[in-house]
Amino acid sequence: MAMLMFKKILIANRGEIAVRLIRAVHDMDIQSLAIFATDDAHALHVRLASRSVNLQETGPNAYLHIAKIVETAKSENCDAIHPGYGFLSERADFAEACAQAGIAFIGPQPENLRLFGDKSRARELALSCKVPVMPGLNEAVSLQQVQVFFESQQGAGVMIKAIGGGGGRGMRAVFKSADLPAAYTRCVSEARAAFGVEGVYVERLMGRARHIEIQVLGDGTD
Repeated sequence: MAMLMFKKILIANRGEIAVRLIRAVHDMDIQSLAIFATDDAHALHVRLASRSVNLQETGPNAYLHIAKIVETAKSENCDAIHPGYGFLSERADFAEACAQAGIAFIGPQPENLRLFGDKSRARELALSCKVPVMPGLNEAVSLQQVQVFFESQQGAGVMIKAIGGGGGRGMRAVFKSADLPAAYTRCVSEARAAFGVEGVYVERLMGRARHIEIQVLGDGTD
């Protein structure tokens, strides 16, 4: 289903991300539906949208309830959901729930999300394709495992990362062994709050790294 065929899109996010998406769909003469936590009732994205629905919950967790968001889209006659980034944007189960409800998910296919949304599996794929990656543990790790790995790096430092999600949330660079417990706890907490996924993994820290992304956009047609 091409973007131009959509009549009403639910924006499953908040803040600047939602504002940009709402403005974009309005430029295309498409109606927007904003969802919001009760404590976001006066947020800009709520006022800008064609229509807004209160999720009747507070805090970031409101934006992580798949069943409620999909049901809202159905009851409001939305034909698509745009997740923005963060929150549910890399959750394969969210994309699948949209498909089961007959609502287009504006994003990758569930099978791709399932693979690349799990950073440990993505690392394994890269290694199987002989793509070089930083040394690390390709699984959700405990604090003890992080501490053992840190010692093996002989002072190089490590990066603790959320297995799911992105956008820099649930990620900490650690240079001292004494800082590991706090960094680990913070990463787990951020990952849980931002993505609904608690697992973290660890890899060797690459100093002065450059972040390069290639964005690919498609309209769902061949």
